[in-house]
Amino acid sequence: MASDDLHWFITLAELERVGAAADRLHLTQPTLSRMLARLERRLGVRLFDRHGKRLTLNEFGRVYYEHARRAQAELDSAARELADLAHPAKGVVRLSFQHSLGARVVPELIAGFRRVSGRITFTLHQDAADVVTRAVLDGSADLGLLSPRPTEPGIGWRPLLRQRLALAVPPDHRLASRRQVRLAEVADAEFIAMHPGFGMRRVLDELCAAADFRPRIGFECSNLGTIAGLVAVGLGVSILPLEHPLIGGPQPDPALIPLIDPEAMREVGLIWRTGAAPSEAVRRFRDFTFEWAHPQVGPA
Repeated sequence: MASDDLHWFITLAELERVGAAADRLHLTQPTLSRMLARLERRLGVRLFDRHGKRLTLNEFGRVYYEHARRAQAELDSAARELADLAHPAKGVVRLSFQHSLGARVVPELIAGFRRVSGRITFTLHQDAADVVTRAVLDGSADLGLLSPRPTEPGIGWRPLLRQRLALAVPPDHRLASRRQVRLAEVADAEFIAMHPGFGMRRVLDELCAAADFRPRIGFECSNLGTIAGLVAVGLGVSILPLEHPLIGGPQPDPALIPLIDPEAMREVGLIWRTGAAPSEAVRRFRDFTFEWAHPQVGPA
């Protein structure tokens, strides 16, 4: 696999249109088409199926794409290591994290780190917990912040903090004035949940299973702030971190009642790909997260 083929081929495979990929790469469409034809002649196979102006990877293309992604990740890692050797105080950390951690946890963590490592920069990406995990596994992210702990092999995990969970109900709900509640008390309610694949959806499903019922889902979305707003206007109930950073804004607030169910906590942690050699910048940030979360213990 020639290194010159990696970037444009990955871009074409992900955009699936010659025109869009050519614009992204600042090439003409005929030039990109000739590059693809040369690559396919060299490999002896077609990599794409053509559907008018749209391209889709075929069986050969999918194999080549997976190798290209891994090769590009390795080359990027090598470039970062060389940069660390040449400029030890500089570096880039590619951090992926789930949406609900973007309002408070990630800003506080990075702000604390930048006070002691100001020349290290960050590339940030927010997504669902399963997407964050895949990004770390395929090398497109150095580290991930998410909850709960992923189950995929090849992932290192460091717990950072535990957030107590609460039942979110409308302000006029029959339970709104309670000081604490068990989840089973709303087993017959309509729930507002994150989409499958998001960390809080897995938390909800596991807590409901432990309470011996299956939640009746009325709405699904991808943002905890939206869930809080939907609950507040009476469209259902949900589970949120007790100290949710978006509560207290201009929209009506739901009532948050602490759950007393066993394991009604959300553990947030840092993940990385085991066996991958981290750059100096990534290693320093990973060590800092432990100091930040456990200041009395110190780095591992």
